[in-house]
Amino acid sequence: MSHQESPAREQLRSAGLRVTAPRTAVLEWLAGNPHATADQVAAGIRQRLGSVSTQAVYDVLGACTRANLVRRIEPAGHPARFETRTGDNHHHLVCRTCGRTRDVDCVHGAAPCLEPSATAGFEVDEAEVVFWGLCPDCVAAGQAPGRETDHH
Repeated sequence: MSHQESPAREQLRSAGLRVTAPRTAVLEWLAGNPHATADQVAAGIRQRLGSVSTQAVYDVLGACTRANLVRRIEPAGHPARFETRTGDNHHHLVCRTCGRTRDVDCVHGAAPCLEPSATAGFEVDEAEVVFWGLCPDCVAAGQAPGRETDHH
């Protein structure tokens, strides 16, 4: 093992969080598996560390989200998903059928990359946009969103 500290350990230390094996494993696993649900993260971490409770994974995700090391995405009607890409105000494409989620960069650079027509006195510092549709796999399988979820 090299003497250089892993990026995940450095991130935890910089955020003022104690460096633990579960925290390090969650950040490293999420870096390669963005938009994962908590259950998917738990399964991935168990492959690396053995027995880790689902509650421990939820605790790690919560601590890392509060420290802005992880971003929680909550697409309506789908389980929350987590990613390590934070602070750049990017948006997401979500499949209505299977929930597959992909990143979409902002069109206008820095946050907020969209401006509301009126702010009602708010100081806007972020825009969160979810684009809904069908992913290529669901299109190929002939899936169709239900009429009740098809907003035009």
